[in-house]
Amino acid sequence: ITMHFHRDILANADTFARHILQPTADDVFAGSPPLAFTFGLGGLVVFPLRFGASSLLTERATPVELAESAAAAGATILFTAPTAYRAILKEKRGELLSGLRIAVSAGEHLPKETWEAVREATGLRLINGIGATEMLHVFISAAGDDIRPGTTGRAVPGYRATILDDEGLELGPGQLGRLAVIGPTGCRYLDDPRQANYVVNGWNVTGDTFTKDEDGYFTYQARSDNMIVSSGYNIGAPEVETAIDLHPDVVENAVIGRPDEARGSVVCAFIVLREGVTGDDAKRKEIQDFVKRTIAPYKYPRDIRFVDELPRNPSGKLQHFKLRDRINNDPEQLAGAGLGQA
Repeated sequence: ITMHFHRDILANADTFARHILQPTADDVFAGSPPLAFTFGLGGLVVFPLRFGASSLLTERATPVELAESAAAAGATILFTAPTAYRAILKEKRGELLSGLRIAVSAGEHLPKETWEAVREATGLRLINGIGATEMLHVFISAAGDDIRPGTTGRAVPGYRATILDDEGLELGPGQLGRLAVIGPTGCRYLDDPRQANYVVNGWNVTGDTFTKDEDGYFTYQARSDNMIVSSGYNIGAPEVETAIDLHPDVVENAVIGRPDEARGSVVCAFIVLREGVTGDDAKRKEIQDFVKRTIAPYKYPRDIRFVDELPRNPSGKLQHFKLRDRINNDPEQLAGAGLGQA
């Protein structure tokens, strides 16, 4: 259990919400995250209450159903994951978002391509952000003219953030390392060894790999446990996922590293295809060649597994650890059924 004080609840409203969202009493909040998750607690309970706004509460709904409900209720601020925005656009229902003043994307990495697609289809500039249960809500973000597509943003007013190396020393611009943050909220695990790993020299270390540029903008690379090292190359799973998502037959995908005796790890992709498309060796090779043309060829998924659905938590966040467990605990899976080109 990680503990938060009552003051932490207001701290999130008076940092991310006040400075990035700038809500008014006329706003109507809507979104997909459950109230038991900090993303939903802030976006659907704390922020509306703090600023005298309203909140639309919905049962679990598909992305299009959520957009339909939000449009019918006159919602002005929407909280959901990048996957949901992509699904709404793929169903060609972008007009349902036209009444929004603000659209927030969190819960997982927001690719630049998704940001640009939403902007082109709806005119909305998605507000990206990263938060953590241990920190209660979003602490890096940007809005309006401060947004730089492809980056997560800058430290929200009230927070400081940096990049640390494995020894806990701060790194310079452009260097890959662990995201660390200090602010009015912080991690307090009770009688749990994770506390010593999460808080290092006063910094809260989130478990995400980022870079920071000279202007203070942070760019996500991968979860620290989802940085794939293959034949000595560092490969960020989100970059590969973004490339695969661009293929017209792909609905969604998740990428992990599969242990490999020769390379250490190989890029392994679990892919959901659109209805009516057959997941066979020809489609596998087609997607592999597509990825090679889209990003650096050595990053392509050598192992592709077609699945009906991907594991997600109730907030809609992909659960990569379940895919890793599936592979690591099943000798046949580890052997690489679906292994593509050498």
